[in-house]
Amino acid sequence: MASQSQSKNGKGFEYACLNIFEKYLDNVNNTVFIENNESVIIAQKDYNNLLPELQEKMNKAAEAAVRIISRLEPRLQNPINGDKLRLTLQPDKKGMKGDVRDLIAIRKDNNWEIGISCKHNHSAVKHSRLSKTLDFGDKWLGIPCSDEYFNRVSPIFNNLAKLRRQRKKWKEILNKDISVYVPILNAFIEELNSLEQRYPSIVPQKFLSYLLGINDFYKVISKDSKEVTQVLAFSMYGTLNKSSDKIKPQVKIPQLVLPTKFYDISYKNNSKNTIIATCDNGWAVSMRIHSASTLVEPSLKFDVNLVGIPPTLYTQFEPWR
Repeated sequence: MASQSQSKNGKGFEYACLNIFEKYLDNVNNTVFIENNESVIIAQKDYNNLLPELQEKMNKAAEAAVRIISRLEPRLQNPINGDKLRLTLQPDKKGMKGDVRDLIAIRKDNNWEIGISCKHNHSAVKHSRLSKTLDFGDKWLGIPCSDEYFNRVSPIFNNLAKLRRQRKKWKEILNKDISVYVPILNAFIEELNSLEQRYPSIVPQKFLSYLLGINDFYKVISKDSKEVTQVLAFSMYGTLNKSSDKIKPQVKIPQLVLPTKFYDISYKNNSKNTIIATCDNGWAVSMRIHSASTLVEPSLKFDVNLVGIPPTLYTQFEPWR
């Protein structure tokens, strides 16, 4: 129930950002439209079902976000040749294809868009799965995993499939850290290191690109307990922070440099289900593997967080008003 509530709150926050951005940016010189789609309808429904107090917090968080991003993106408020600004929400399936952005702002006539990832009280990166048949090397990096990797993980997932048929619950598996998590993670670590050895510099870059997404984006994080909004600018490909004719951004965002090598991939201290991948250029990623359901199923989920970021990553905190 907690994860379901978090999901609905997340959708509600997406709609709050969409609605507030439209209200903030729409004026005499700037025409703004919300492009309706199924994602917008679902998010609006979840927002409307929230308590008024939580709606108000989300609205304030979104107002703080649009104040920051407007200073960085003059094209939001300054159309070129009267080009209309369109705002919409993307379907979740976009994330499966490597686009982690939730809210999209588009000026079609000038072939310009930016995207925003909306996070309510958490900062997690993309969630990913491992299974008997899922080739993470091919899906994440474009480089297939070896037969050795599948030979190591298949027996474990086969056993989980057997337990699923028996309707077993995860809590009924004794020492699942040792019997399930550790051997899967060991195989994952060894395969990732092996892939890097075969394709030096390529694998770490593709690894981060997969987790962060194939597009530049702003990450907006509502921190309700502190009544502050955090905005981070993930500018890996140089598409953010553009001028609008002669109107320049108030702040210049540096382009980030993706990693070229793994320094270390090992377990977090005193943990059997979390590994840390430490890379060059300031990047470090925490990956916690876990079961994502009550009943046993033959797949496992990664919760991924950035625990090390480059010092050049633009970060700004904006208090609510």
